[in-house]
Amino acid sequence: MSQLLATEQGQARRPVVTTPWYQRKRTRRLVGAALSYALLLPGAFLFMLPLLWMLSTALKPPNQIFVYPPQWIPNPPQWSNFWEGWTAYLPFNLFLRNSLIITTNNIIGNLVSCCLAAYGFARLRARGKNVLFVLVLSTMLLPYEVTVIPQYVLFTKLGWNNTWLPLMVPPWFGWPFFIFLLRQFFMSIPHELDEAARLDGASSWRILWNIILPLSKPALATVVIFAFIGNWNNFLFPLIYIRDTNKQVLAVGLNMFRGAYGQIDFHYMMAVSLIVLLPVLIVFFFGQRLFVQGIALTGMKG
Repeated sequence: MSQLLATEQGQARRPVVTTPWYQRKRTRRLVGAALSYALLLPGAFLFMLPLLWMLSTALKPPNQIFVYPPQWIPNPPQWSNFWEGWTAYLPFNLFLRNSLIITTNNIIGNLVSCCLAAYGFARLRARGKNVLFVLVLSTMLLPYEVTVIPQYVLFTKLGWNNTWLPLMVPPWFGWPFFIFLLRQFFMSIPHELDEAARLDGASSWRILWNIILPLSKPALATVVIFAFIGNWNNFLFPLIYIRDTNKQVLAVGLNMFRGAYGQIDFHYMMAVSLIVLLPVLIVFFFGQRLFVQGIALTGMKG
């Protein structure tokens, strides 16, 4: 009986909702989400259209590629295009090995050189370091087309033409954008950690290795993703410096689908392009959380 009275009293105290349904917070939130999806879905489909055309072309026989009106769904799908395009004309297994070696070396080189430079600019005291940092940033304003010819002359005099050295040595000397990105992140880490570590007798190297780098995983992941995409898709510099086909990389290998008279096997080219694109999608898919976090946090402190 007492529970029944308590329940009736609780129901009597419950406030009566008088707000119209269209002014309620939940309704406004649902309407906002519906409008956002209504705007984003057509945009997402528009950006996905080239990729869908690439997938459709990769699965078509040659006589269905340029028919009008376009036939989006191949009939029947030619799954063999992937294997034939990869193995029939060019040594893509060799190109894949070359791209993996060069990309891995350049990622490690960028991480080592840019972490050291960024740590010096962000955490160490030195006279004139801000001026030097401005000079480093100013090199980002130079379009890379300006530096192509001087670099080519320099590497030619060094005897590095037709070798991987012009592609693999420069990353070990830092990249201004990565230095800037890492410096901004290192500056957001409290300096009290450095002071506590120095009181315990830690050197600058140990502070960098044991304190700064473990706390900088989002920024390091961002550098890895940018470096991977940039080196994996690098086309211009391998084209300039490499002459032997056996030393070429995947990006240049795709361009070799164009024959001597301009004929292109589009179905093979699209199939191999999808295979080459797959590692980039996988890296970005698994690293997108750290990538977004790294980009967001590096803008918190200037």
